[in-house]
Amino acid sequence: MTEPDGKPFLYVVVCAAGIAADVGHLITAARERGWEVGAFATPVAVAGGFLDAAAVQELTGRPVRSAWRAPGDPRPFPPPDAVVVAPATFNTVNKWAAGLADTLAVATLCEAYGLGVPVAVLPCVSEALAAHPAYRDSLTRLRGMGVRFGDPYSGEAQADGGRPEFGWERALDLLG
Repeated sequence: MTEPDGKPFLYVVVCAAGIAADVGHLITAARERGWEVGAFATPVAVAGGFLDAAAVQELTGRPVRSAWRAPGDPRPFPPPDAVVVAPATFNTVNKWAAGLADTLAVATLCEAYGLGVPVAVLPCVSEALAAHPAYRDSLTRLRGMGVRFGDPYSGEAQADGGRPEFGWERALDLLG
């Protein structure tokens, strides 16, 4: 739902992967493209130190959501106009495809389908995990639900010892 100032609202769901520390690149790019942003994080992303919640809050002007709100508490974010999942881990992709909404982040993704909002995903999954049949089946199911996927990112070192760029802005491009 568009904000009172006319800006569309983007949910960014962050999972527990090393690259999550750089999610500020995505948030900054989204704001430059005219989005207001609210961030959700998996509990492990928060508790494991994969992202700096205070820094994300500084960028968005809103708290990072990772826990359920109490009954009767107001929703801190408006409904989304779109959702980005970046980085999306093996665990989150599989739980989401199976409809296992055991965390706020995954429940938010499950709900996005029912809301009919576009969802873009930047997977961050090792080649070994990506080869698992459950993961491949999950990708097929989510694509069938209209989810748009960017190129997979394994985070594995290249021959020169460096790591490839994650391509945060690609998620925004996928939303069209």
